[in-house]
Amino acid sequence: MSKFELKMPKMGESITEGTIINWLINEGDSFNEGDIILEVATDKVDNEVPAPASGTLIKTMFQAKDVVPVGEVLAILEVSKEVKTKTDKVEKVVSSSKFDTHSSEKKSSEPETFNQILSKKFHYGNISETQSKHIQLPAAKQKNSTFYSPLIKSIAKEHHISFEELARIPAFGNNGRLRKSDLQKYIEIGRPFKFVQPNIMHDPTAYRIPQLNFDKGKGKVIEMDRMRQMIADHMVYSKHTSPHVTAYVEADLTNMVNWRNANKVAFEKKYGERLTFTPLFVEAVAKAVKDYPNINASVDGNNIIVKEDINIGIATALPSGNLIVPVVKNADTKDLKQLAANVNELANKARENKLAGDDIKGSTFTISNVGTFGSVMGTPIINQPEVAILALGIIKKRPEVITTEKGDEIAIRSMMYLSLSFDHRVVDGFLGGSFVRRVADYFEQFDVDRKI
Repeated sequence: MSKFELKMPKMGESITEGTIINWLINEGDSFNEGDIILEVATDKVDNEVPAPASGTLIKTMFQAKDVVPVGEVLAILEVSKEVKTKTDKVEKVVSSSKFDTHSSEKKSSEPETFNQILSKKFHYGNISETQSKHIQLPAAKQKNSTFYSPLIKSIAKEHHISFEELARIPAFGNNGRLRKSDLQKYIEIGRPFKFVQPNIMHDPTAYRIPQLNFDKGKGKVIEMDRMRQMIADHMVYSKHTSPHVTAYVEADLTNMVNWRNANKVAFEKKYGERLTFTPLFVEAVAKAVKDYPNINASVDGNNIIVKEDINIGIATALPSGNLIVPVVKNADTKDLKQLAANVNELANKARENKLAGDDIKGSTFTISNVGTFGSVMGTPIINQPEVAILALGIIKKRPEVITTEKGDEIAIRSMMYLSLSFDHRVVDGFLGGSFVRRVADYFEQFDVDRKI
């Protein structure tokens, strides 16, 4: 075994330094010839630096995010054979990197991943240029907790992409790092987050909010994963975009509950599908949307787009605890058998993390069944760019005063609270209140003699 100094490779005639993105081999770890030891970035190229021979990494001289001059020793290796040329081999690999900025015609052939599609679902909205001016790219010295390579910053500057916009782009590099291929794909599909508004979490000065010093206390620190960051960002964006108003009604679901309990076994035996309450809820909501089509809309500047299709999104918890919204397409055109099949298929895919792109895009109205977790009611946040979202509370038996042929009586009834959050820019109290009342009416007027 012999010692070898791994140096910062030369990655172009005009390049004099590079930034360490990430160490893939730690001190004391062994590696084989050709294994990638670290990733390096410049304002022109992102590179993977391979091992010149098999061996062990003895010591690293720099850390991630350090800027290192070309030729400087990056690490001390102990290799199994003598390496005659210390840089030629590395430079040969670097020069053929697929991330060369001058090879813009080489487009990524990677298939879309679950998180990439999810990001589209969360952030793609109908936002016109008249709504907002995109933010100029902040200076590189601006405080920001997210690391972007010089190459990413260079491309962002060229396309006038702000850090706020960069933060919303799905990233699939190591440790959630944004790669050039991720950024290029985002630009190719039309930059859906182009007109995003400033996020106070990234730029507190945007809203002139003073920074407060407070005691963080003691406890376990858990870093948000990429999906949770996107969910958090989407929630803040929705609250900032839409003035939320919530209307509440109470519904008697006794007829629906009794019918479902009496027919669920026969339904599954006949159609091979479990009969949960969800398809019954989707069916009633789709009917109410047809009665009040303006609730099935989105906002585009000063225009309201009333959607032709009624696609009902169903907020669903993933095994990780994160949230996703699979979509029942054209819900108003499907019978109960089809709705049950759709709902069950989407639920199974969600549990197994197998939702495809088409499963989670195109919703025009969303349902959130907070009763699943035992909640009596909720105040849901609108799923942008929609204008309303319905929360359904737990179905709970309570003594209620009902009117019968004998007069008023107290009876045990299955009751539920419904809450509709709506965008008060375009949905007024009359429309919001009338719609949620109509949903409750369909719940209450369920036909107990309905055939399966």
